[in-house]
Amino acid sequence: MRTAGTGRWSPMPSAEPRSVRLLLLAVLWLPATALADGDCAEFRIVGDAVPEPLSGLEGDPRRGRDLARAADGGDCTLCHRMPLPERHFHGTVGPPLDRVGARLDAGQIRLRIAAPRRLDPDSVMPSYCTTDHRHRVALGFVGESILSAQQIEHLVAWLTTLDGTAASPETTR
Repeated sequence: MRTAGTGRWSPMPSAEPRSVRLLLLAVLWLPATALADGDCAEFRIVGDAVPEPLSGLEGDPRRGRDLARAADGGDCTLCHRMPLPERHFHGTVGPPLDRVGARLDAGQIRLRIAAPRRLDPDSVMPSYCTTDHRHRVALGFVGESILSAQQIEHLVAWLTTLDGTAASPETTR
């Protein structure tokens, strides 16, 4: 179909491109605010961050550290090098996190844990809060988030302390 007055071919009538753009904007906005069944919390993305703590919760850095190294929790060392000397093997799939607090603020870290594919659709890091884009999930865990909102806030609280300063509790047990 030719678009009126332009001489160009378009699969859409001339009155529809604006409505299509509005629909596309709505679809792009919805994933940033919608809460699907099983997601750990509703959150709002601003730029490259989730500026507000999930569910208004505060995290505990010590619990975050424990969660990062726990095989039944975050198990962050599976993919990332971290300042956890008691873990002998650290992954190299993801970036090293030993100075992540110097590179990213809490909101940026929160988004990268809760829904990393909102920043990079090709990321291999799972979404720990959302239930979208997950494959080969064990039957008992289909439709459930990997971590709770509180657990994510614990991780954020600990990771923000990893800024490389002498006072940062990187290896505090």
